[in-house]
Amino acid sequence: MNIKNTITATTTTTLLALTMSAPVQAGNMPSYMESALIDVCKAAKSNNTIRFRNTVDSHRLKTQTVALKVVCNGDNIADFAANNGANKTADHLNQSLGDISIEDVALNSNDKIYVNF
Repeated sequence: MNIKNTITATTTTTLLALTMSAPVQAGNMPSYMESALIDVCKAAKSNNTIRFRNTVDSHRLKTQTVALKVVCNGDNIADFAANNGANKTADHLNQSLGDISIEDVALNSNDKIYVNF
């Protein structure tokens, strides 16, 4: 009986620890990452491809990765740029995708990084 109580207590403690730590890990990203992504969104909105490239490079990101995964204020970054009149930046982002099809993007839709500012 003593072993059964020990196993039950250990299992309960482990499950409690996991449920308490899960929301913290999934809820917020580190402030430096959020700041970097906000910079990238603002640079995309600027319609200045040189500023956008410099911002992406300064944060050691790849343009294709940004185009596929970053979501600014609910829109993917290329649509966000286009909706804000930054057509040069939107074209640059779309060109960085190369020959990636919509199906490829849809398959990886769970890997999006959402940023609101």
